[in-house]
Amino acid sequence: MNRFLFPRWTNKFVPMLGVFALCGATYAVILFLGATDDLTLNPGYQPTQPVPFSHKIHAGELKMDCRYCHVNVDKGAAATIPPTSKCINCHSPFGPDGATKFASVHPASEKLRAVHESWETGASVPWVRIHRLPDFVFFNHSAHVNRGVSCVTCHGRIDTMDKVYQAKELSMAWCIDCHRHPEGHIRPVELVTKLDWEPDPEEGTRAEIGRRLMEEKGIHPRDNCAVCHR
Repeated sequence: MNRFLFPRWTNKFVPMLGVFALCGATYAVILFLGATDDLTLNPGYQPTQPVPFSHKIHAGELKMDCRYCHVNVDKGAAATIPPTSKCINCHSPFGPDGATKFASVHPASEKLRAVHESWETGASVPWVRIHRLPDFVFFNHSAHVNRGVSCVTCHGRIDTMDKVYQAKELSMAWCIDCHRHPEGHIRPVELVTKLDWEPDPEEGTRAEIGRRLMEEKGIHPRDNCAVCHR
């Protein structure tokens, strides 16, 4: 019986397949390194904002609760950027009559020009977003905040930052580690915005307090893909 023989020119495909395999492996390595590189994950990212808002002054020195500006953080998925009207409550500009409509903290400050222009024109202040997750990732602020996960867990000590930067890497591995071991990040709900909170030694360590709260609230470690990828 005669065997079927491939034409000789097909021999050229063997080295070509080797080249394609090598290129594919190289691409996979570059993609992995790029996706896990600090520049991609953005820790330390600190853009210049149109208004030099200092969290160190507002949240740190003045002890303003995070929820005063980020009103939706315990109610919905997004924390929301405060509207200009929220800023104007304290930083109202001078009107045509030389008076301010609301509170007049630094009404003539050049640093507040973008806020005052936004108030006068109705256009939004062009804030630069710092913390950003991929579009295919579902994250709900209220689900975390209402179970005792503090702002500091994901954003660091915002209350000490004159200029906000991304303090945590926000990678998938970082999120999964927290979901598998949440006890170190759970605190009493009323303390979620107290970023300098430290547990009373008599009450136990963070992890011990966290485990008690998890049991009370029925919180269980969850690392199922469907939690974030829906």
